[in-house]
Amino acid sequence: MSFGETPITVIGNLTADPEIKFTEGGAALAKFTIAATPRVFDRESNQWKDGNATFFRCAAWRSLAEHIAESLAKGSRVVAFGRIRQHNWQTDQGENRSMLAMEVDEIGASLRFVNVAIDAKRPAQGSASGTDDPWDTGKPAPAAVKTGDEPPF
Repeated sequence: MSFGETPITVIGNLTADPEIKFTEGGAALAKFTIAATPRVFDRESNQWKDGNATFFRCAAWRSLAEHIAESLAKGSRVVAFGRIRQHNWQTDQGENRSMLAMEVDEIGASLRFVNVAIDAKRPAQGSASGTDDPWDTGKPAPAAVKTGDEPPF
């Protein structure tokens, strides 16, 4: 994150399935909306009541966008971290408009009310040895040098 950007964390539910599109250059873009609704306990009625919902229009790029489209759906409760971006445009009538949106850097399922199973499939890394180890460079490890009875760390 660059200096001067406004970081934000939003916890809420997706209002619809994420939409995924691809740019002409092949970069994936996922767009979705997160609704964050505060809940307060009303002592008079002895019940929880919903406050006013706030809707955050969000965008995510590249592999994160693809993971979002494959993993999340309408109603998914998420914790999203990113930064605020302002978009400005002019209408056909010449009126200036602007809106704030969230560019998502990280997102995950909220575990507050549900259990989630993580399926940590990683794309092929193209390692020389053909293993699934993302740290595998395909080169043999250097031989250890023994320097007495002390541990190597």
